[in-house]
Amino acid sequence: MKNLINRVQLIGHLGKDVEIKELDKGRKVSKTVMATNEFYFDKEGEKVENTTWHNLVAWGRTAERLQSFASKGAKIAVMGKLSNRSYQDQKGDTRYITEIIVHDFMIVNNVA
Repeated sequence: MKNLINRVQLIGHLGKDVEIKELDKGRKVSKTVMATNEFYFDKEGEKVENTTWHNLVAWGRTAERLQSFASKGAKIAVMGKLSNRSYQDQKGDTRYITEIIVHDFMIVNNVA
């Protein structure tokens, strides 16, 4: 059960190209966003689509691979963990953000 704690698996489409930065001592981090969609029928029987956007962060070799193999619109599966953090914006207000720290991913090809 230890491996199930704070584990996230999602399949969705990237909403923008992967941005990568090199930090101190050569460490790399990438950021992008992914959309997941779910469908349901409301009480009138109309089909409703709900889109949720997720912030993705990858480090090191995973960041490099993500930038090399995935771009805006790509359908990918990610496995990672949730991370919550806060920061001060330019006005001094505290902002909170939830991110998925990507440990692994794969490109998902649609098969007709």
